[in-house]
Amino acid sequence: MDRLDAMRLFTRVVERRSFTLAAHDTTLPRSTVTYAIKELESRLGVRLLQRTTRVVKPTLDGEAYYQRCLAILNDIEEAEGAFSSAQPKGLLRVEVQGTLARHFLMPGLPTFFARYPDIELTMSESDRWVDLVQEGVDCALRYGKLRDSDLAARQVASLERLTCATPAYLARFGTPTRIESLVGHTMVGLRSITTGNLAPLEFVHDGEHRTASLPATLSVTGTDSYLTAIRLGMGLAQIPRFHVEDDLQRGSLIAVMTDFPPPSAPVSLLYPRSRQLSPRVRVFLDWAVKEFTTNTVPDSA
Repeated sequence: MDRLDAMRLFTRVVERRSFTLAAHDTTLPRSTVTYAIKELESRLGVRLLQRTTRVVKPTLDGEAYYQRCLAILNDIEEAEGAFSSAQPKGLLRVEVQGTLARHFLMPGLPTFFARYPDIELTMSESDRWVDLVQEGVDCALRYGKLRDSDLAARQVASLERLTCATPAYLARFGTPTRIESLVGHTMVGLRSITTGNLAPLEFVHDGEHRTASLPATLSVTGTDSYLTAIRLGMGLAQIPRFHVEDDLQRGSLIAVMTDFPPPSAPVSLLYPRSRQLSPRVRVFLDWAVKEFTTNTVPDSA
């Protein structure tokens, strides 16, 4: 194994905190990974990794060497990319919010693969907060306001949201027209996976942002369950328009309080700030931005 390959392998072990996972990512036997790191440490004359039964962590020397490796590997990849006509290739790991990916990205994937046939895409679905570096994920597609982190973010869309309910629910509880008329109403609760908190209903009027917390007979954490509960008439709910456009056209759901719309929701692609984007990640990000731009109705709110 040459020095550059050893550097690439070492950075993967550091990021995955595991010889086994690094071996899986690089399709090498675990014994080969272990031997390569031992050779690297012997050549440098320093201990790079602390090994325990649970996790592998870099030593102080290992962390310093990791940062130097990233810089060197990034410079090499950028230099080769500038003078090479070769197509981006390799395994691309993307974490997505499932309904967003199915609506905005997956319809265009045949075209993406036709243009970049040497890219292999692994797409996993989750609403949880993912440690991209440690879990070996190249980028993540996320909906809503972002929490503070060391990740770089690229906003790809701003989705119009609306408040809606079934005709049967509105016939029973009345049609609210103002925030003050929400008394006596219930909502379908959307609960955060990370905090466990129930999201209030949100409204914007004349530039003022207001919230309303209503009783929630049912609360869920997943988008699909949330949509099912809305359609079953479990209460008022706020949802991006693209989810319920067909329901609105059929009349099975009705938009209410249109003069008090919820704030629009950003959709962002997140990726590690600590390293330069590889060609396959860069082309995926550019393609995803184009897909959202093409398929998103401009937010008029």
